[in-house]
Amino acid sequence: MRLLHTSDWHIGRTFHGHSTLAHLRTVLDSLVEVVRTRQVDVVLVAGDIFDSATPAADAYEILTDALLALRNAGATVVMTSGNHDSATRLGFQSSFAAAADIHVFTRPEQLASPVELVDDHGPVAIYGIPYLEPSIVRHRLGAEDPSRLRTQADVLAHAMGAVRADAAERGSRSVVLAHCFAAAVGGGADAVEPHAVDADAVDADAGRDGEIAQTPGLERDITAGGLDVVPLSAFDGPDYVALGHIHGRARLSESVRYSGAPLHYTFSESGKPRGAWLVELGEHGLDSVEWVDLVVPRRLSVLSGTLDELLTDERFTANESDWVAAIITDQARPLDAMRKLQSRFPFCANLEHRPDVVANSASVTYSERVRSRSDSEIVGGFLEHVRNGVGASEHERAVVSAVVAAAEGAA
Repeated sequence: MRLLHTSDWHIGRTFHGHSTLAHLRTVLDSLVEVVRTRQVDVVLVAGDIFDSATPAADAYEILTDALLALRNAGATVVMTSGNHDSATRLGFQSSFAAAADIHVFTRPEQLASPVELVDDHGPVAIYGIPYLEPSIVRHRLGAEDPSRLRTQADVLAHAMGAVRADAAERGSRSVVLAHCFAAAVGGGADAVEPHAVDADAVDADAGRDGEIAQTPGLERDITAGGLDVVPLSAFDGPDYVALGHIHGRARLSESVRYSGAPLHYTFSESGKPRGAWLVELGEHGLDSVEWVDLVVPRRLSVLSGTLDELLTDERFTANESDWVAAIITDQARPLDAMRKLQSRFPFCANLEHRPDVVANSASVTYSERVRSRSDSEIVGGFLEHVRNGVGASEHERAVVSAVVAAAEGAA
């Protein structure tokens, strides 16, 4: 059985005030093409389908079109709700969707009721664990003492216990979807050997392909995106665990992975791959996992230089159609910099002034700065103070002198 693991579509999210719907539609079309060309049997979507608990109508349209296209490409779809989703809205009419092989898990009562599919080697049970907010769901999980389920780690451990019990009774291969912040924490069973860490993940450390991600020194009470840490050992047992919540790909173990978001949503993700995991289940469980790149509709570039360099230097020509975050290094912040940058980079979305030269900021009192100085010198000193050591220009000095003379004449 061939599965495609994706997550965190965040339909409806904006990028620095710009709609991402058209770009996300392009990426999801790319995902459908992977399903078609690689003959994928099941698409797993591990939470945060929408970016908001109250999605707009056009967000529902994107989802509907994507699900229809995936089904027409021949895949069964299994998806769960994430912490950004409204479980009620996402799960509305899920019983009808299941009749079309689109299975949506949004309720904790569904934990031990998997979708069971069959390939040449027998059945595969696919369990969907929706985002579980402890304070809301602890009394719906069937625990003997619900008050003990206080954290994400607690509720995920309980959920996985129910999953393992059901899988053992079935005796079949199993796959789990979950939306949480999982990491190797503490010592003993949860610890992993140190590996070089790549910046593939937005919300957590992640490993390069072929390496195991780790979170050295992470404390149990750390949270990420509002979710507290779930130990990797909680997911022992299934043949594959498809995780969502982190926006960069990550391999926590051979069988436990994050796919990341299919679209770049922040400049911190610049240069990081967008794609999905192609998972192959064989007769005895996990056979292979392969990374599949998805199309990037518009690259993200972080460009640095003086305003003049950014506007004229040929080395930035290839970035003119990118989403651009500009870091201008002029000593003083140039006037009207964003408008000028957008004349060359129409999709410049972020601007930061980070001067290469920083004036000496030694503490000097106001009375010391103005002692024995003329009004024109005081104004010039103020401009120098607020403009990182760059004083008044000749034109500005002339204007200040004229204003001061007029004020003195009026007095």
